Amino acid sequence: MEIMSPQNARVKEWAGLLEKKYRDKSGKYIVEGVHLIQEALLAEADVEILAYDIDKGMPAELGGLLQSVSGMETFAVSHAVIAKCSSTNTPQPVFAVVRKQRDAAEAALDKPGSLVVVLDGVQDPGNVGTIIRSADAAGADGVILGRGCADLYNPKTIRSTMGSMFHLPVVEADLAEILPQARQRGVMLVSTSLQGVDSCYSHDFRSGSQWLLIGSEGRGISPETASQVDKSIIIPMKGRAESLNAAMAATILLFEAMRQRGVN
Repeated sequence: MEIMSPQNARVKEWAGLLEKKYRDKSGKYIVEGVHLIQEALLAEADVEILAYDIDKGMPAELGGLLQSVSGMETFAVSHAVIAKCSSTNTPQPVFAVVRKQRDAAEAALDKPGSLVVVLDGVQDPGNVGTIIRSADAAGADGVILGRGCADLYNPKTIRSTMGSMFHLPVVEADLAEILPQARQRGVMLVSTSLQGVDSCYSHDFRSGSQWLLIGSEGRGISPETASQVDKSIIIPMKGRAESLNAAMAATILLFEAMRQRGVN
């Protein structure tokens, strides 16, 4: 099917997904570019629409994957349509509309020996996306985004994950509800603090399920979240920098946990 006009009703619907209120209402979001769409298809994400620039044709990298996808509509569209549905000044020649994943928080709670990253008020989409990517690289079991975090489905967040959002469960949850549930099930809640007694290198990441709580650069974790913490640890620093940003701190903790738990 071909769509040439950016004023087409379907195109307006797709372009609306660039705004959070329409993503929340529809339960869908946009993924741009060959690499991210490849990752979505390989992970069997619920891709509803695939649209490509009619002048450039279907990207060869995606052609072979489409044969195994059912229930997805494919559209050849004009560059004007591509531009209307893009979040960047230099649009990618292909985009997809994807249905949001179902809540996987229960799976994170139930898995024994889990390593999960919990974000509390991390507002920068680049940091959120980078943390998801680091969690994926370190073999974590999931990432939980509390209220006040950047929207997982923000185009900037999606780009920053480099496809890792399709490799592990990433869920949005109310920390006031899910953290007490986790503690009741024996999860240790660990945060970083300048007042921490143990360093991240002496802390034992191998014992049981552990959730790593990461707060914003400016405020850290909220007082409500801090009240749930079982242990605070410190990331030792030799230089004169006052602190690390959220993504850097999370990455250090994740890779130390990976080292202790064994690299397969």
